[in-house]
Amino acid sequence: MKIVRINHSERNKEHDYPPISIALGSFDGVHLGHQKVIGEAKKVADQNGWSSAVMTFDPHPSIVLGGKTKKVDYLTSFESKVEQLAKLGIDYLFIVDFTIEFASLPPQEFVDLYLIDLNVKHVIAGFDYTYGQKAQGTAETLSEHSRGKYETTIIGKETFGGEKVSSTLIRSLINNGDMEKVPALLGRYYTINGTVIHGDKRGRTIGFPTANVKPASDVILPTLGVYAVKLLVNNQWYEGVCNLGTKPTFHPEKKNASIEVHIFDFHQDIYGHSVTVEWHKRIRSEQKFNGIDELVAQIEKDKQTALHYFYDKAQ
Repeated sequence: MKIVRINHSERNKEHDYPPISIALGSFDGVHLGHQKVIGEAKKVADQNGWSSAVMTFDPHPSIVLGGKTKKVDYLTSFESKVEQLAKLGIDYLFIVDFTIEFASLPPQEFVDLYLIDLNVKHVIAGFDYTYGQKAQGTAETLSEHSRGKYETTIIGKETFGGEKVSSTLIRSLINNGDMEKVPALLGRYYTINGTVIHGDKRGRTIGFPTANVKPASDVILPTLGVYAVKLLVNNQWYEGVCNLGTKPTFHPEKKNASIEVHIFDFHQDIYGHSVTVEWHKRIRSEQKFNGIDELVAQIEKDKQTALHYFYDKAQ
C-alpha cells in the first residue's frame, strides 16, 4: 500500500495516478461498516483493472472543527488504522491533513481537487458521508459534483441488533465494558498498543507480577475493572488477567487509571517493550479490599475465571 500525504496549502498538482476506485471516510476503528465501504472500492477496482484507494483525514475533523475539543478518544491509533487498512489490500492510502483551510473548501472544489484531480473513476462512501464547507456536500451530491468524471456507489446503513454499526456504538460498548460484544461490530477484539513501564512492583511481592502498560496514544480505555485479556509481546500472544483502575486498596486518592496485566506462565523481563493488549471479557468492577490477604484471594479467583474463559473459547 502506497501512502500519500496531502496538505492543501502545499498541494503538488504534478501527479500521474492510474484510474482509481476510492473509499471516503474517517474510518476510525476500521469496523465492519467501514470494511463494507472499503471492500466495495476494492471490488470495483478489481473488476475494472483499476487501483483501489482510501482517503482519510488526520487529525480527526472534530479536533479542528469542535472548538474546545482538544483530543478524540480513538478506537485505533493512526498507526493502527494504517495497519488495518493495509490488511484489506488497498493500493493507495491518501491522508489529507485536516485543516481549517481544507475544511473551508466548497464541496465542488473538494471534488475537483481531491477526486477528479487524482484520476478517480469511482467513488464509494457511506450513506451519511459529508464533505466541504459546513458539511454541505453529502453522499447524494457526490454524483452531482462529479462533472461526469466518475461514478458513485453509496453504501447503506449496516446494522447489528437493530442499531447502526458505528464508531459511536462501539465506543459505547467499550465505555460500558461490554468487550465480548465488540468483535461483532469491529470484526476483531478491541486492542490497545503501549509500552511496558516500571510501576510500584507490588504485584511481584504478593505472587502476581504484572506488566504495567502505558498506552501509546489517545485511544479509548474500557470502563474500570478486571478483564480477561491477551497480551502480544515479542510477536507471541499470552493469556492473562488485567486490572484497569486506580488501585484504591493502595492509592485511595489516585485519579489516573493504570493498565496492569498479570500474564499467565510468563517469566520474561519486558520493561520497555512494545506490547498490544487485547480485551476479551470484563470479569468484575474494581473494588477496594480490607487487606493484602483479601486482595490476593480475589486476584486468584479472577485468574481462575480468566483461565476458564480462555479454556472454554478454545474448545
